[in-house]
Amino acid sequence: MNVNHVYFIYMRKMPNYVLLRAFEAAARLESFTLAAKELHLTQSAISHQIRELEDYFGKALFLRKNRKVEPTAEGRRLLDSLSRVFDVIEAACSEVTLAPSSQVLALYCSPSFAAKWLSPRLPDFIKNNPDITIRLTSGAEPIDLLRNQEVDIAISYQSIHEGPGITSLSLGEEKIMPLCSPELIDPKIPVKELMSKLTLIESSLNHHTWEQWFEINGLKNPSSRKMSFDRAALSVSAAVDGIGAVLESVRFAERELSRGELVEIGKGIFLPTTDRTHFLSYRSNTKNSQKIKLFKEWICIKAGVSVE
Repeated sequence: MNVNHVYFIYMRKMPNYVLLRAFEAAARLESFTLAAKELHLTQSAISHQIRELEDYFGKALFLRKNRKVEPTAEGRRLLDSLSRVFDVIEAACSEVTLAPSSQVLALYCSPSFAAKWLSPRLPDFIKNNPDITIRLTSGAEPIDLLRNQEVDIAISYQSIHEGPGITSLSLGEEKIMPLCSPELIDPKIPVKELMSKLTLIESSLNHHTWEQWFEINGLKNPSSRKMSFDRAALSVSAAVDGIGAVLESVRFAERELSRGELVEIGKGIFLPTTDRTHFLSYRSNTKNSQKIKLFKEWICIKAGVSVE
């Protein structure tokens, strides 16, 4: 019996990559001559490829001047998109061509911790571990490490990854304090009275609320003046800008406190609060992986906790 096979070949609806490469170089450098030098082609070849691409789209992509070319509005939009795509391609090629001893460590981290605490310290890890390439992504939602095998380590905020096959550890206790710009502190006003006058800035994901803080300190909560953000980093920035007081982990405000942009309100007067809010997790079957061990040891030292 004869069986006829029909094969459907999907063709991407896009111009030739060579044309896109020529356009990206010319638009980025705003010069056909410089693009030709970068791509080891003649200026005539670049000009011809750009014309072919413009014919494909049916519109001009450049404004041609005497010694310079500028992308049109459509050309600028195309350049913005192509730049991101080429960056991804370049990164993918770099990973493939890494030396045999090199490794990629994929981290998934809560946004504010990544921006305010981890990123400023990562150069130290990179310097001491040149064979490990960090690939960092961030997100507020918990990630399932058993399903997302492309992620090596997750650092979560106020939620610990639990279950068979997952190993988790706390990154230590953090001080939770009321902070504000020093410009809002008036020595003539008692600090407890000041708290009733300040706008209260909240992080919607923070389990430590102003209501709890006022109750713990035996104060009446002025509920009329509040502002809420969905990221701790944004709340800290708002406090630096003098909008009001923020109740947040000191880990998110280390730089601002060291520079004097923020100060603790009522130090020695209000009751101190501490909590374990960040947790590092990885798949248990990767515990002997060199890159996992090195990063875990490093971050534990930086966080001031013992290595398990």
